Amino acid sequence: MKHLFDLTGKVAVITGGTGVLGSELSLGLARAGAKVAVLGRDQARRDAVVEAIRQAGGEALGVYCDVLDQASLLTAREEVLNQFGTVDILINGAGGNQRAATTSPTLSFFDLGEEALDNVVRLNFMGTLLPTQVFGEIFAQKKQGVILNVSSMAALRPLTNVIGYGAAKAAINNLTQWLAVHFNKHYSPQIRVNAMAPGFFLTEQNRFLLTDEQTGELTARGRTILEHTPMGRFGEPADLVGTVIWLVSDASAFVTGIVVPVDGGFSAFAGV
Repeated sequence: MKHLFDLTGKVAVITGGTGVLGSELSLGLARAGAKVAVLGRDQARRDAVVEAIRQAGGEALGVYCDVLDQASLLTAREEVLNQFGTVDILINGAGGNQRAATTSPTLSFFDLGEEALDNVVRLNFMGTLLPTQVFGEIFAQKKQGVILNVSSMAALRPLTNVIGYGAAKAAINNLTQWLAVHFNKHYSPQIRVNAMAPGFFLTEQNRFLLTDEQTGELTARGRTILEHTPMGRFGEPADLVGTVIWLVSDASAFVTGIVVPVDGGFSAFAGV
């Protein structure tokens, strides 16, 4: 059983690897034996994640990368290949939301700015597509590899307020299925593409929706979410690691084209 989930000798690239969730996933991949390339724009954060992995006995490389800039992605790919020789796993973890693209009592749907909405949709959708083009080319050439996209509960069930974010994540679900078929049909049945849809975690992108900035108390939205989450709590970043290891390891060798909720039962609960 340990062999099924073992990533020893594998090279994993993770975009958004310095965020609240991404840093935990980077550490989890390293603990499972993978060499981890942590991609992100903030050097201090990259260095902190890489140091944490090395302190735990793992091997990691921090690489500057803007997921919306193909030249930056190509440079990052070259740096990873120079250091590790290949790539076996790609996790598309970069994404996020903006307050200016989110409806609220002080910002109506009719007043949402085009630029803010475009930024959110582009970051989440194109920020998944472009890295897949650049790093997926390695998989097409070697006829083997695993891609894991990070979707959201907002993709499975339309949630109030987060219009651009939800639409972009829904597009990622469609893209995941399309890529799974495309890679199998045109390149190799040994290339798999899946996604996971986290439920509600306190991250930089949604903290302003779930907790009050001044008091730290739950907002009305935060309370409603917990009331509709059978397990009665927000997720912890570590709650995602097991699902990720399963989806990128040989334990899921016959699994492709799916979206796995990790949500404490939120998507199963109708509210009554």
